[in-house]
Amino acid sequence: MHNVALTRRRTLLAGSVLGGTALLLTGCSDGSGPGDGRKDADAAADARLRAQAAHDSSALLARYDATLAAHPGLGERLRPLRAEVARHAAAFGASPAPGASGGPSARPGTDASAAASPSTASPAPSAPAVPPDEKQARTDLAAAERRAADARATALVNASPELARLLASVAAAGAAHAYVLTLTEDGA
Repeated sequence: MHNVALTRRRTLLAGSVLGGTALLLTGCSDGSGPGDGRKDADAAADARLRAQAAHDSSALLARYDATLAAHPGLGERLRPLRAEVARHAAAFGASPAPGASGGPSARPGTDASAAASPSTASPAPSAPAVPPDEKQARTDLAAAERRAADARATALVNASPELARLLASVAAAGAAHAYVLTLTEDGA
């Protein structure tokens, strides 16, 4: 039994040495050569992921604006969440996008469709349909937050470390928003 423990230790030690050596060898490049094309591809992939996250945040912001317009009584509850979504959109570079340009993004009365730019896809600028029932409107908003959080969690696997951290943070915030939106007035 004593020999088995030593064998396991030796195996683990050898594996960690080999793994560390491989890591050192792959990490020791001067940044020139064939790897440069990979860096360009990674930068392009990050730009696409960032643009998609910005678009998703702008669409979510438009949904908050539409819900606030349809149900002003939810303002106290939704404005802090909407302000966070506006900050997320800005973090992804959506500042000039609809709802973020033409004034402070924290104003719930801002007409997102009036500031639409031709470079933005059509779903974000159009005002989403909002149910007449406040509870259903909150439920729909929570579902939109969950979809956005899920999309960001999926995207972070293909992102650079810096963008992955941002995507993970915003996905966690979106999941928290979804939870808060599903709380009843008694549970809030």
